[in-house]
Amino acid sequence: MVVTGGSGKCGRWVVRMLRQAGYEVLNVDLVHDGGPHGQCLLADLTDAGQCYDALAGADAVVHLAAIPAPEIRPETETFRNNTLSTYNVFAAAVALGLGKVVWASSETVLGLPFDEPPAFAPIDESHPPRPESSYALSKLLGEAIAQQFARRSGVPFIGLRISNIMEPPDYAAFDSWQDDPRQRRWNLWGYVDARDVAQAVRLGLETDVRGAEVAIVAAADTCMRRPSAELMAELYPSVELRGALDGRQTLLSISRAGQLLGYVPRFSWLDESSAQS
Repeated sequence: MVVTGGSGKCGRWVVRMLRQAGYEVLNVDLVHDGGPHGQCLLADLTDAGQCYDALAGADAVVHLAAIPAPEIRPETETFRNNTLSTYNVFAAAVALGLGKVVWASSETVLGLPFDEPPAFAPIDESHPPRPESSYALSKLLGEAIAQQFARRSGVPFIGLRISNIMEPPDYAAFDSWQDDPRQRRWNLWGYVDARDVAQAVRLGLETDVRGAEVAIVAAADTCMRRPSAELMAELYPSVELRGALDGRQTLLSISRAGQLLGYVPRFSWLDESSAQS
């Protein structure tokens, strides 16, 4: 099993969970994770030769490696790095006969930041893609590349449209947003615990899926204490609400992830904040 980007914020949790579950995992990254010899390989996945060498002998790949967000690097660099590395990983996986590809797409393909309101909420996979950055565009192209390779090869591809990833120490900041919901309106107050992302990755590896699929992966709740319906009424009053909203229910629908993968989030920032206080 190869995990690309296993030294990153999300990747560390994915590698840890898979190893605890008994998988033999090779982390492929530009940065060493400090693990024992043979468990981490330094490689530049934008180089096709290095990419093919890294995946040789693997039975599946979890592709997380990327410049992880807009505005970290110049737009052209983000687009080049993310698109080329993703193409190389997908092409190598198919050429080398790997059994499955699970990879990190992004909530940003849906129109983040929502300066222009979404078409409806809770937003789901049927929402028209609307990439607003080169990062989001690279992820949407990744989904198109996955569709092509899955159609031609029969290899299953599962793209996780991951929300804003949080680790337990990050939850200390959540109370600072409560008086001004505008601070987090840009993704409909969404987030996801890194441990739930790791869970979704494992489910993706172990679930029988055909073709190329995408699913939003988020927490079950929002990052706010106020009810979701109240937030929408205040900040996005013109947006159609599809169905009743239950309390602090996520506005990034995880129904598809539940149906496709059996994904049920286990972690909420409120539980973690209570445990730390």
